[in-house]
Amino acid sequence: MNSIFVYCENEKGKIADVSLELLTKGRELANRLNCKLEALVVGHKLAGVETELYEYGADVVHIADDARLSPYLTLPHTSIVTGIFEEEKPQIALFGASTLGRDLAPRVSSALKSGLTADCTSLEIGNHADSKGNEYKDLLLQIRPAFGGNIIATIINPDCRPQMATVREGVMRRAKTAVKTQGERRMVNVEKYLKAEDFAISIIDRHLEERKIDIKSAPIIVSGGYGVGSKENFDLLFELASVIGGEVGASRAAVDAGYAEHARQVGQTGVTVRPKLYIACGISGQVQHTAGMQESAMIVSINTDPEAPINQIADYAINGDLSVVIPKIIKYYKANSK
Repeated sequence: MNSIFVYCENEKGKIADVSLELLTKGRELANRLNCKLEALVVGHKLAGVETELYEYGADVVHIADDARLSPYLTLPHTSIVTGIFEEEKPQIALFGASTLGRDLAPRVSSALKSGLTADCTSLEIGNHADSKGNEYKDLLLQIRPAFGGNIIATIINPDCRPQMATVREGVMRRAKTAVKTQGERRMVNVEKYLKAEDFAISIIDRHLEERKIDIKSAPIIVSGGYGVGSKENFDLLFELASVIGGEVGASRAAVDAGYAEHARQVGQTGVTVRPKLYIACGISGQVQHTAGMQESAMIVSINTDPEAPINQIADYAINGDLSVVIPKIIKYYKANSK
């Protein structure tokens, strides 16, 4: 058990962003453990897919390419992933906490009786000593919000392998390796793993709706909380975002109050973002929200409460009423950006 596996989601051969983020993190963990980083891609028309995965640090790329494996179906994908893990015996296996990953990872974990930590926001390698004095070295520390986001828990699995986790999109950086390496491609014999009962369910038709609001990739986000006060007051945030070329986000409290759409929600139960600039307006800064934006390059807080928790992580904190502060920012920006 000396490798780290990343399950790489794909849509018609295009690798999902969360999988590239996991490869970046996986490369870091593999370097720490001095082991191989292996990628597993399951789908159809995957010719050449390994090239990009090598760039993100994969030493070995396993490719299961078959027309029956696209679009995604739970049972055949589970059979292939489980079968490969049983043979390769990785010490760590990582999945994106996407709709697909949340369906697939628990099934694989259950089949392998390995356990699974869901929705991690950080992964590290560390040691642990139990109450009996037994010391476990080089464990995967699986870090995630718990109890409704009120605490950050570190979960370990000293007894079962692989140590499995799903990780939310956007919480980890994505970067190609500095040193280009030529990895090894291994084509998977899918017939070895698939069973007739895996295809008891088939997809007749599929409709993919385009995401109309995409705050995840926005370089600037103007985000509002319950302190904004009303849906009408959110118009000020939209005006500011329009002027400075950003997108509008919201806290869960603001979404629950009907001030903004759920697609704009940032935080533990929303979207995780890493913009160059995050302007938090009327947001208190509970851990449920900060878990989804604390990796922003620069954070500016606008709040009437100087003791608001958000100010503790903000690079700049403006103590004032947003209905007064934001119009001044807009006016100044327009006057000085010509």
